[in-house]
Amino acid sequence: MEQKRFKVVFSPAAQHDVEKLEIGIALQLAKDVRNYLEISPFPFGKTRIKRLTGFEPPIYRLRSGDFRVYYRIYQKEVAILAITHKKDSEKFLKRKR
Repeated sequence: MEQKRFKVVFSPAAQHDVEKLEIGIALQLAKDVRNYLEISPFPFGKTRIKRLTGFEPPIYRLRSGDFRVYYRIYQKEVAILAITHKKDSEKFLKRKR
């Protein structure tokens, strides 16, 4: 098993987003965060991770089922900004521009 290389930190808004989710969805998100963001939060090949264009500093997106995890990378830390349902993603991104 690979070792953690990045520390994942939830913003207060992202923490609030997690608390509103059903337990099964929250557990799946936690698994995806652990499997993807703690090891290597950067996009590679055909993956669930994408760097979004038009944001400085960059914002990345992790797909997890019908939900999207938006985050930024600061050296060895991944700061989760928000977790949204895919239908609400556009609203979140417009607020961030």
